[in-house]
Amino acid sequence: MGRSIKRTIVILILAAIGGAGWLTYFASTPRDVPQPAREFLVKKGRSLRGVSGDLTAAGVFKEPWSFFWLGRILGHANDMQAGVYRIPERVTPLRLLEMIVNGEVTEAQITFIEGWTFAQVRAALAQHPHVTQETAGLSDRQILERIRATEHHPEGLFFPDTYFFRPGVSDLTLLARAYETMKAKLDALWLTRAPNLPYRSPYEALIMASIVEKETGFASERPMIAAVFVNRLRKQMRLQTDPSVIYGLGANFDGNLRKRDLETDTPYNTYTRTGLPPTPIAMPGEAALQAALRPADSPALYFVSKGDGTSKFSHTLEDHNRAVRQYQLGR
Repeated sequence: MGRSIKRTIVILILAAIGGAGWLTYFASTPRDVPQPAREFLVKKGRSLRGVSGDLTAAGVFKEPWSFFWLGRILGHANDMQAGVYRIPERVTPLRLLEMIVNGEVTEAQITFIEGWTFAQVRAALAQHPHVTQETAGLSDRQILERIRATEHHPEGLFFPDTYFFRPGVSDLTLLARAYETMKAKLDALWLTRAPNLPYRSPYEALIMASIVEKETGFASERPMIAAVFVNRLRKQMRLQTDPSVIYGLGANFDGNLRKRDLETDTPYNTYTRTGLPPTPIAMPGEAALQAALRPADSPALYFVSKGDGTSKFSHTLEDHNRAVRQYQLGR
């Protein structure tokens, strides 16, 4: 073995020893934690790199790489647990890493996403490690009775948001919070709704908002999407919205909406039935609620996807057919 190769190996061994010694020193040396950083939030889905950067920005560390490599070397790159952590005034980086990996939170969090169905909400609650399960084995109707909801169908009744809570809270408590939040927001918007809307109740507005939520690719188009459906309701035209048909198909939907599906009558098939479907089809966010209750001032009756997430709106069937040929048929 050449002398230069031996020298390189020796240098690498010494570097490894030095690195291990430095990392051991870093991991075991207590750090003074600034007061604002003692309530530290780890966001859902945050990576080890992101958490290291957040701790540095909060003043816990002078640079992010030491904590990052400590987590990587110990095999915790994908083990960051979301929640709010109460960090002591002095803490070693190793202890801080253990807190975040073990999920020793003072507050946990769960996020309900706009457009989710109630089945997805239940699944998220059932999988959360800090939520006590009280709804297991209960039907949807029984859950509504437990949270004292007046409705008979759970879809769309829960406001999509991030909810913080102390570990151990029951899923019924979180559902009650989300239900009351949706009710409060819907009631407030109902009082300031645009005049002459074709809704007989806030619940019908909620149904419309759920359709707008599922039909919208771009947030800025929600008021126009709502305007189209409101105009169609006023003219007693069928809404002809695919998301409601898909919802009505339930487990029979295989990801491909066919002509026969549009012709198969269900309570949610807005191609075969006039008016709104009987219930919401998903959880609408606040922007969709606002659009349903304050739609754009437009006579548009049709829209078609341009293929880039946006839509082409038309006032007449002739213009709409031209847009379909242009954007859907490629002519």
